[in-house]
Amino acid sequence: MSSHTDLNAQKSEQALNPVYVLAWLLCAVFYFYQYAIRATPGIMQGILTENWGHNPLGIMVPLYYVAYAGMALIAGFLLDRYGAHKTIPAGIALVTIGSLFFARGYEWLAITGFTLQAVGSIFAFLGASYIAARYLPQRMLAIFVGFTECLGMAGAAFGSKLVSIFLDPAGAFHVQWQKIWIAFAIIGAILTVSTFIVMPHGKKDEEEEQRQKLDFSSLIQPFRLIFSNPQSWLAGVIGGLLFAPTTIGILAWGASFFSKGEHISIAEAATLVSMVPLGWVIGCPLIGYISDKIGHRRPVLIGGSSLLLLSYISLL
Repeated sequence: MSSHTDLNAQKSEQALNPVYVLAWLLCAVFYFYQYAIRATPGIMQGILTENWGHNPLGIMVPLYYVAYAGMALIAGFLLDRYGAHKTIPAGIALVTIGSLFFARGYEWLAITGFTLQAVGSIFAFLGASYIAARYLPQRMLAIFVGFTECLGMAGAAFGSKLVSIFLDPAGAFHVQWQKIWIAFAIIGAILTVSTFIVMPHGKKDEEEEQRQKLDFSSLIQPFRLIFSNPQSWLAGVIGGLLFAPTTIGILAWGASFFSKGEHISIAEAATLVSMVPLGWVIGCPLIGYISDKIGHRRPVLIGGSSLLLLSYISLL
């Protein structure tokens, strides 16, 4: 018990290693990148409907989130077992391949590619959190997690805006929609190689890996521990309830809600909706800093939940 306490104390006092900071930053950039990609089909909705004869988002969005949620259960196990170097670059590569599928222009390939992107994208936030928790000072964990979420929401806000600028028929660029996905694939390829080079290999030696046989028992053991812990369920429910009203509620349905409810144009409604990810950009590092500063998580969760409730009451 004392050795475990000493290890935690040592980790809390460790200095920032530039290589590990760079590894975390690449994961955070990956989070920015995948959020920009996630928002892009919504921006292309009219173009895709025109090309394919119907609106594909009714199929694409549910498949994306089902794949994303399902992979979330597996990705943590893979990270714990194989480490960041073997898993995070593979996740970025899947997002890159999905972009190439989308660039082909065929509906079934685009849906397959978007689902592949969901599978790979789960390693963005999980990977950044894994690097922060394992290799960076414990006293700064909430700050790094907050900045990760900040970059992700910046991708949703600014990435989608850039895509709309390049696609605008009346704009200066008017880029073909398939070329947007080719550009995403090029960015993903560069990010995959960079992450593969920088990402730490982990501290497990080959003898330890050989002792850890991959069988059914070892596969379900982590899930048995997590699902039997009431705190895991509580944390998951709280996180989901805080996440859903903004990223799914407002970002998915907010434009239609404001446009019909307030009788404003879609462009004006989209501007209002973009304030939500911008709020995340400001709030994530700020909340992380406050949480680390006071040394408690619960008051921050209660305060954030209260602000979210008041915001929705004012909207309704």
